[in-house]
Parts: sequence; structure tokens; C-alpha cells
Amino acid sequence: MRRFSDLTEQQILALAISNEEEDSRIYYGFAEGLRQQFPASAKVFEEMAAEESRHRSMLFDLYRQKFGEYLPLIRRQDVKGFIQHKPLWLMHPLNLDEVRKYAAEMEYEAERFYRKAAETTRDASIRELLVQLAEIESDHESLAERLGKTILTPDKRAAEDETARRMFVLQYVQPGLAGLMDGSVSTLAPLFAAAFATHNTWETFLVGMAASVGAGISMGFAEALSDDGSLTGRGTPWLRGTVCGVMTTLGGIGHTLPYLIPNFMIATLVAITVVIVELAVISYIRFRYMDTPFLQAAFQVIVGGVLVFLAGILIGNS
Repeated sequence: MRRFSDLTEQQILALAISNEEEDSRIYYGFAEGLRQQFPASAKVFEEMAAEESRHRSMLFDLYRQKFGEYLPLIRRQDVKGFIQHKPLWLMHPLNLDEVRKYAAEMEYEAERFYRKAAETTRDASIRELLVQLAEIESDHESLAERLGKTILTPDKRAAEDETARRMFVLQYVQPGLAGLMDGSVSTLAPLFAAAFATHNTWETFLVGMAASVGAGISMGFAEALSDDGSLTGRGTPWLRGTVCGVMTTLGGIGHTLPYLIPNFMIATLVAITVVIVELAVISYIRFRYMDTPFLQAAFQVIVGGVLVFLAGILIGNS
């Protein structure tokens, strides 16, 4: 990599052209990735991509006047100081909020680049164009706002926000909730069966950890293999599987950790308290994201939890 201060005016212009072309491709990638779920936002990014293409043409016209037709390939990853962004445009389905934030960071970085480049060049015409492009980049936020007012109307924005909420529920909340419910409820029976059978807190802790980790691995693979997300829009299998597996493990570990307390009765009382909190959290998540009335969700979850809890105690005392 080369330092920005070591670049010649020709190389700076070549880098600027490369940046504008790459940014245009990124915006077109955003538009393509958002088109199915968020068509109005996709149109906004198409307009922004076209704007970047116009910037490239302005830069290339000036470059030809100054240096001819040969354009060296210099990219931002070849120069120190540029922010290394993750390839968000390659990730599908795209998260609308992440895309908007990513685009804002791109515009801010482009403005700083042009202002820094204008400070280092001695050619008046090159410096004038770079300053002009810096002002344009700083105005891109208002450009996006203007495009949003004409393309992304309040009704369309509300519809896209609702679509984004549904996708968040499908990709994160549903697998996470399934894992948390399974981890919190299914591990109750083996944990409390071991507790009342042995009255040994350490052995109970080991059983609880084994049940939690085993359930997490099992649920993670089950969720990941259930579908690839291409038709359902539920996101990538490894992401859903990871969310489900981690939440399953956490759901079981929550009421397992109290058995690190040496006193059996105190450990059991704390574990029961943790279970009550877990069931309340599950009920709230179902109420908040799954449109289930809170009392109905609480009743369903608590009844299931109590039945499994009693089964564990009965088996442990048998």
C-alpha cells in the first residue's frame, strides 16, 4: 500500500475515478438487493448510482485533458487511510437500516477524500473540480432526502419499514425465541430431576450444562437445516442456526448457573427465580413481536414450564 501523500496528481485523479466507479457499482448492488422487498428505496439508490457515474465522467474528461487515455488501476485498498468496509452489498437479504448507514459513511468518506486531494494538488483546474466534487458529496445527504421525498413517499416508507420489521422477526426473533423457549423449558426436567435425585449442586450444574450445550447444538443444526431462506426470506441458514443455538444454550444456562452455589436449597430457590424471569421474558417477546396478547402468551408459556418443572421433580424424587 502507498501513502496518500506520495501519490501524484495523475494517480489521485485515477484513484478518484476508481472510487466513483466502485461507489456506483455498490449503489446499484444496493438497489438490486433491495428491489424485491423495498422497491422505493431501490429506486433512490439507482438515482444515487447514476449520480456517481456522472461524477466519474466529469473526472475522466478532466483526466483525458491532462494525462491522455491511459488510466492506471489504483483502488482505495491500495492506499493507506481508507476505511475498509465489509462487502455489505453481497449480503442478502439486505438490512435497510444498515444499507442507509453504510451509504452515509461512503458519502462522508468521499467528501473527506476530495477535500484532502484538493489540498495536495497544485493544478488549479484539478483542484477546482475536486473541491466541486467535495461539495457535491457533502450535499448527497440532501440529495437522498430530495429523492426520498419524491420517490420514497411517507406511505411507501411506512410500508418498507413494516417489511423490514417482518424480516427482522423472521431472521432473528423467531429463531431466537424458539431457541430461548427450548433452552428454558426443555432443560428444566433434566436439571431439576438431577437436583432432587442427588441433592448435589455440582453434579446438578454439570447435568444442566450438558443439557444446555447439547440442546443448543441440536437446535442450531435443526434450524439451519430447516430451509435455506431463498423462498421464505428468513435469511441465511448459518445465521438463523447460530441465533437459535446460542439462545437455546443461554436459556438453559440461566437456571443452571445458580447451582454453582454450594447450598442446595439456596441454589434451587435462585434457579426457580431465574426460571420465572425467563418465562416472563419469553412471554414479553411473544407479546412484543409475535402479536400475542401478553396474558395469553404468559399463560401458555408458564403452563408448559410448570408441567416440565413438575415432571423433573417427580422423576428426581422417584
